Amino acid sequence: MWPRIKPILSKLLLLLSLVAFLILGESHFTVQPAWAEIRQIEETPGQLLYQSQHSLRDQTGYSWQVVLFKQVKDSTVTGVNLRLVGFPGVADFSHPKPLQIKIDTGEIFTAEDEFADKSPAPNVGQYDFKSVLLKLPMSQRTVLLLPLAEDRTIALPIPPSIILEWQTLAQN
Repeated sequence: MWPRIKPILSKLLLLLSLVAFLILGESHFTVQPAWAEIRQIEETPGQLLYQSQHSLRDQTGYSWQVVLFKQVKDSTVTGVNLRLVGFPGVADFSHPKPLQIKIDTGEIFTAEDEFADKSPAPNVGQYDFKSVLLKLPMSQRTVLLLPLAEDRTIALPIPPSIILEWQTLAQN
């Protein structure tokens, strides 16, 4: 009798082990949500800087530092800007060209170049995002079209979660 029960028990034990593994080990296979970090910095008394910083990759695989920041002086918003920093020597911005922001519907928004006169470095671009940001939909794909030297353009996709974070930063 034992030889007939042994295979059944071993299959049952294997099945129970798999079920326990799936239930207990499921958290290791799911993607954990990324929590936004909006930093607040007091630059001078009465002047605050709020910023959201991310590292994103363009369609060619290069990494970009993407920083949206809001400046507030005496409870008045003085600016909402998007700063983009590429790897030195790989991508130089074409100043004073505006940044184009394209959404899935094909609509294109533009943000004016804040470094039109002088950039701190060729690989740094900064754009006035105050009038554009709240127009961007959170339910559609958003792509920044970075104006680079030699009439090149690089597409940098921005996830909806980051658009939401930026809009939260701008409204609060």
